[in-house]
Amino acid sequence: MKRKPRLLTVLLPAASLLALAACGSDNGSEDSGSGENNTEQNSAEEENAENDQAGTEGGEVNLYTSRHYDTDEALYEQFTEETGIEVNVVSGEDDELIQRMEREGEATEGDVFITADAGRLYRAKEADLLQPTDSEVLNENIPENYRDPDNEWFGLTKRARIFVYDPERVDESDLSTYEALTDEEWEDRILIRASENIYNQSLMASFIEIKGEEEAREWAEGIVNNMARDPQGGDRDQALGVASGEGDVAIMNSYYFGQMLNSSEEEEVNAAENLEVFFPNQEEEGTHINISGAGVTQHGPNSEEAVQFIEFLSGEEAQDDFSEANYEYPVNPDVEPSELLQSWGDFEEQDINLTILGENNAQAQMLMNEAGWK
Repeated sequence: MKRKPRLLTVLLPAASLLALAACGSDNGSEDSGSGENNTEQNSAEEENAENDQAGTEGGEVNLYTSRHYDTDEALYEQFTEETGIEVNVVSGEDDELIQRMEREGEATEGDVFITADAGRLYRAKEADLLQPTDSEVLNENIPENYRDPDNEWFGLTKRARIFVYDPERVDESDLSTYEALTDEEWEDRILIRASENIYNQSLMASFIEIKGEEEAREWAEGIVNNMARDPQGGDRDQALGVASGEGDVAIMNSYYFGQMLNSSEEEEVNAAENLEVFFPNQEEEGTHINISGAGVTQHGPNSEEAVQFIEFLSGEEAQDDFSEANYEYPVNPDVEPSELLQSWGDFEEQDINLTILGENNAQAQMLMNEAGWK
């Protein structure tokens, strides 16, 4: 769907010419209609011109984002319709966008940076690419543990690092914690992505915070020992591997499983329909949670519009759309998860501020490398 503000920019001159033509015609034939009708016509033309200008004078916000979902595009269009602020999207890989902003420096046109994983948001902050944002709306919509302590980035959606398993080969009662997957009974049965993946790095970073470095190291070593194969592919590939019998339990992000259940790929749907979801560590510190989030850039030219844009994405309607259409958990506590997510049940989350995931990232990578995690 074409964005309406761009269309209105083209139509505005034509609308102005029509208004001028109408005024010229009135001057030559004042008796052609009543004064009341002429007044109503002029008022209507003025109102239409004002409405047209609202779409072009509302300003713009330049978005650098690694997200690539139809849901997001629809929300950007809705924001433009409601505010008149045009959203210009620059898409790219997470780290590439961070490097781009570093190269651009004060000359950047980017106003908002959106990325997946608190670890990447932390990197952007550490590179001095974001600025503090003072917003009562964001503070109200987003709980403290899902935003930067200095208010330089804000979580927009949540995802849980879950287990998916084949109920034909695994009894739910045999599952409990991330740590238990290092036991001998799980040898050659675990599927998980490579150590270079930020989601696994953040999971490891959370263990360092909660369990300490030594237990985190032991966990990484145990997972390596119990891998069914060398890490390969993305999260959905781990679930496909379980469905095909390569392994019995996969560790993956929850929203990927929702996407598989609603995929256009028959193989993904069939695989997901034969697997079950399990939330680990419910009797302990809870399941690992991560976010996608946004921050206002340090040098962007449209900071006010940027804040307004992030506030919109944290609102109830946008949060509901993220959950319903992209199977992500809302960060806004006033919004219920989608019916699909609710069908998986409630669960306890790790109770840590997610900035820790960035602070512990380098140490997490080091420990995973030392454990031989490819």
